[in-house]
Amino acid sequence: MRRPLIVGLLGAMTAVLIGIAGLVFVPRWLAPATVEVPRAEDADAAEATGRIRASLYYVAEDGLHLTAVDADVPYGATPAEQARSLVEAQLLAAPTPLAQAIAEGTKVRQIFVADDGTAFVDLSKEAVANHRGGSLDELFAVYAIVNAVTVNLPAIKGVQILVDGQEVETLAGHVDLRHPLAKNMRWVEVAGAPTRTEEGGERTEVGPRSQDGGVAPAPQPAAQPVPPPAAPSVPVSSPSPQR
Repeated sequence: MRRPLIVGLLGAMTAVLIGIAGLVFVPRWLAPATVEVPRAEDADAAEATGRIRASLYYVAEDGLHLTAVDADVPYGATPAEQARSLVEAQLLAAPTPLAQAIAEGTKVRQIFVADDGTAFVDLSKEAVANHRGGSLDELFAVYAIVNAVTVNLPAIKGVQILVDGQEVETLAGHVDLRHPLAKNMRWVEVAGAPTRTEEGGERTEVGPRSQDGGVAPAPQPAAQPVPPPAAPSVPVSSPSPQR
């Protein structure tokens, strides 16, 4: 009698252990793969992975366009990691005297990169709740993020902005966010003004910035027409008086 009882208890205990193991490990095996991306504020990780020079975008002093700023950004080993580093750097305070285009308190929740080169940037609810409103401010907020990712990561062809894990129509009622947006340099300063650096210096560009973000060649002055040579003057003699 004792032996069957012991065997039964051992069997029950084994079944319980197998059940616990299934509850702990099976969900991990079945869960979709995600990339844990290091945070921009993690200085130790940033030094370990290195840094890249990138272009970030802030509202210009006149409030009418974005200005590109050169900044050091932590290096990411994958497109998703690099995209997160770029967006987190973009969310930091703007260098003086420029202004931050994105609503205060906005944070990055997740970033995914699809096989077709589309990056899905999931922002916290502050991106909408703290937005100042206005069509121009919304354009600046959207394209500061879109351009920061697509200009610095050519493999990413478009960016779709999500809020709190959900697709949204707009941030403030003006820019359609229901589909991925491509790079758009229309809102970036295009005159031959100097490009700022994060340290406050300036790097003068030769000509205006083109649609793809490069520097267009300076326009050549139009040729001036050459005036025709002046006709030689012929002396006119006065008529002699009649006799």
